[in-house]
Amino acid sequence: MIARAPLGDSERLDWLRLSRSENVGPITFFQLLRRFGSAAAALDAIPDLARRGGRARPITVCGIAEAEAELAAAARIGAVAVAAHEPSYPAALFAIADPPPVLFVLGHPHLAAESARVIAVVGARNASANGIRFARTLAAELGEAGLVIVSGLARGIDAAAHGAALATGTIAVMAGGVDVPYPSENEPLYRDIAERGLLLSEQPMAVQPQARHFPRRNRLISGAAAGVVVVEAAPRSGSLITARMALEHGREVFAVPGSPLDPRCRGTNNLLREGATLTESAADVVAALGNLQPLPLTEAESDAFQTAPGAPPDDRQLAEARAKIAELLGPSPAPIDELVRQSRLTPAIVLTILLELELAGRAARHPGNQVSTR
Repeated sequence: MIARAPLGDSERLDWLRLSRSENVGPITFFQLLRRFGSAAAALDAIPDLARRGGRARPITVCGIAEAEAELAAAARIGAVAVAAHEPSYPAALFAIADPPPVLFVLGHPHLAAESARVIAVVGARNASANGIRFARTLAAELGEAGLVIVSGLARGIDAAAHGAALATGTIAVMAGGVDVPYPSENEPLYRDIAERGLLLSEQPMAVQPQARHFPRRNRLISGAAAGVVVVEAAPRSGSLITARMALEHGREVFAVPGSPLDPRCRGTNNLLREGATLTESAADVVAALGNLQPLPLTEAESDAFQTAPGAPPDDRQLAEARAKIAELLGPSPAPIDELVRQSRLTPAIVLTILLELELAGRAARHPGNQVSTR
């Protein structure tokens, strides 16, 4: 595992270019970094890898001018790009399986530093008056107890939690670019957080939020925190997605009980049935967090951040193995270890072929070291 250290300007530019290149998601990014040793070497390699994976047209690699323009746009509003192994990168996110290679941050990065204790507070956008009042009280008391509040800057519960925690520390995770206040009614709150808290996003500058961005944002909310408190949530709501991702990240899930007559409470009441920690006050959260073990080491730290390049398999080995791997893959995610076992190929060969298929747009990585056809 490499040490957490600042990048030079040219290396940060390479990280941003690689992360913005076609078919390079977070998991693929770190596999490339491990395989080739640097973002610059990976940028040189991906056109050939995509071609070998069966791609007919050239893959789009993010250009230097495009990445420089994005960094310049960030600088104009006071935001900076932080790479995943730099000391100012949010410490808890560094430990999830698919951390964003580069985050844009605006405000006070120390709020997400390694020494910070962060808790997420999320809930319904169309929250009840009692739900909003409880979220405000909870966030204020958690802040007084030394916890930083992270949420998604949505209307309702999110906005109430952020506003109550401005004085003690709050982090807003953006679904669009870090320079795009959303929803527009929360623009004053956005500006307050930029001045007194921390805004962060993995999306490019100026990107308007779209539906597909919100589950990605939710994984960052749960990943940045030691636990997630759900105040109100209807079934199949975004807040329940955040709670599910918190479990995948090994985080604690807290739920506030509510009236069975209110549909906004059905999701939280169901979380309680499934074993979430019943939460009636900040004391319930503080007590539970005090008993937690350190965040578990995941693939990001234990594997993907090891960047020493290995000897690549030769072309003959790969040519014989590609058809075998393609036959084993399907639309349902399968563990890579199972592909290795059933194919009777070496891990190096399997991982190289998967990189080719991903860059060709024919395979997709999933958390938990799984892969499927795209």
